[in-house]
Amino acid sequence: MAGLPGTARTRSGSPGSAAALPALDGAFLRSPLGGLMVAQFVLGLLVWALIADTTYHLHAAYGWVMFVSIFFWIVTLLFFMTYLLQLQLKFYVIPWPLVLMIFNAAATVLYVTAFVTCAAAVQPTSWRQWDYNRRAAASFFACLAMIAYGVSTFFSFRAWKGLGSNAATSQVSDHV
Repeated sequence: MAGLPGTARTRSGSPGSAAALPALDGAFLRSPLGGLMVAQFVLGLLVWALIADTTYHLHAAYGWVMFVSIFFWIVTLLFFMTYLLQLQLKFYVIPWPLVLMIFNAAATVLYVTAFVTCAAAVQPTSWRQWDYNRRAAASFFACLAMIAYGVSTFFSFRAWKGLGSNAATSQVSDHV
C-alpha cells in the first residue's frame, strides 16, 4: 500500500528536509534602533487609534494627523519586519542605513507638523468631552512619536556615517 499512487506519504522531519525559516535577529531587538522602532510602532498606533475614535471627519486638520500616523505606522512596521527577518542582507544593493536615516528624518519633520496640527486643533470647549480627552492624548502621543523618530534619526545618522564602530582602528592595525 505504501507505493500506491494517490496515497499520502508522511515523512518525519530531518534538518535538511524542512523549508528554511528566516532567522530572527535578536540583536536588532536589543539595539537602540530596534527598541525605538517598537516604541514608534506603539506610539503611532496610539495616535491614529485615538484620533480614529473621535469625530475627526468633522475637522479637516485631523485628516492630516491620521494620514501621517497611519502612513508612518505601516512603513515602520515594514522596516521593522525587514530588519527583524534580516531581509536587508538579501537586498544588499540598497544602502539601508541611508534609507533608514532619510525615512526617520522625513518622519520626524512630518510628525512635527502632525503634532502641531493636532495640538492646535484640540478645543477644550468641545461639546463632546471624550473627543477632547482623546484628541489631547493623541497630541501627547504624537509628540512622543516625534521625539522617538528624532532620536532614531540621530542613531541612523551615526550608523550611516559609521560612527561608533572601530573601522579606522582595524584598518590601521591590518596594515602594520
